Amino acid sequence: MIKPETLDFIKDLAENNDREWFAENKGRYETAKLDIYAFAEQVIPILAAIDPEFSIDTPPKKCLMRIYRDVRFSKNKAPYKSNYGITFDVKGRGITTPDYYLHVQPGKSFFGVGFWMPEAPVLKKIREEIDYNTSEFLDIVNAPAFKRIFKLSQEDTLKNAPKGYDTDHPQIEFLKLKSFIAIYPLKDEELLKPDFVNKLKTALETIYPFVLFLRNAVVQ
Repeated sequence: MIKPETLDFIKDLAENNDREWFAENKGRYETAKLDIYAFAEQVIPILAAIDPEFSIDTPPKKCLMRIYRDVRFSKNKAPYKSNYGITFDVKGRGITTPDYYLHVQPGKSFFGVGFWMPEAPVLKKIREEIDYNTSEFLDIVNAPAFKRIFKLSQEDTLKNAPKGYDTDHPQIEFLKLKSFIAIYPLKDEELLKPDFVNKLKTALETIYPFVLFLRNAVVQ
């Protein structure tokens, strides 16, 4: 579980996103950060048992993304993020393996797994795998357990069919995707319950076939 104080801090930070407020509340930030580390420490062995390519020796500190925003090329000059980003990366595979990502933001939290805006060669291989092994892909994304927890993000989609595919291809809606991310929306109260780690374990077990499909597509 994640402590209520941790969510309270990130909510207050979003409403007071300036360096002076952050400096005055640095102690709250440090306490919240330790809470995230403790949560990640619980998840790491669970994920390592499910996905053998994820190292059980992953340091919890490496999972928490920076709270500081890169504002150099942004019109939004707010110095801090309004969320915690917790990423469980499979090291040593570069761009050839999906990511596990937990987004903690009051009212907007989610667990996402897959490829976000992959490079063109990676995207090409995923589309080819869906085209060649359609039944396997459909079995995964249409499985009752998958559909009960996850939904495929439709946020990044081509307007037209990708090069090499007809507009009437039976899986054109999947092939038009530019990101392949399975999303598990989370309510604030779910994050705060003691059984949240168990829920995440069930989600990880459910999403692993999706991870394998994408990983196998890219390494071939």
